[in-house]
Amino acid sequence: MAQFDKKDLERRMNGAVESLKGDLSGLRTGRANVALLDPVTVEVYGSHMPLTQIATVSAPEPRMLSVQVWDKSNVGPADKAIRSAGLGLNPIMDGQTLRLPIPDLTEDRRKELAKLAGQYAEKARIAIRNVRRDGMDSLKTDEKKGVISEDERKRLETEVQKLTDDIIAQADAAATQKEKEILGQ
Repeated sequence: MAQFDKKDLERRMNGAVESLKGDLSGLRTGRANVALLDPVTVEVYGSHMPLTQIATVSAPEPRMLSVQVWDKSNVGPADKAIRSAGLGLNPIMDGQTLRLPIPDLTEDRRKELAKLAGQYAEKARIAIRNVRRDGMDSLKTDEKKGVISEDERKRLETEVQKLTDDIIAQADAAATQKEKEILGQ
């Protein structure tokens, strides 16, 4: 039986693009967005947990995020995690609530964020190429087992490469859009 499954490859490649879009949504453009805190993990109860699992995150104002920590003992670790996440945010403690004013983006910070968007895009391209490699390997395995002919393998490899190119183009487009948004173009 054939191992090669084009729909599975496409699903996995699209998953890499969706992951990239999620990462890009966490990069701020000067407005408060709760997705900004998605990559923040807090060390509580002996393990690392996403901030959203120990607190409620909201955007009460256009330039302010509010993090309502549920357990009083987790306020300090949440504060520390936000500060060390590299997002350029400095929480203000107010009881069990952390207020995060969103500062104006400086030109240097915009360039840093655009560079970070490019790094996220490169990780997505690598993930997509790894999926392509898996697909090519399964095609070669199928050919060795005699499930498909050499001509069929070459035809399917061309299809996989075209799919890879299309998905990478989607990832690049998402990153370019976010870079333009960050740089204010």
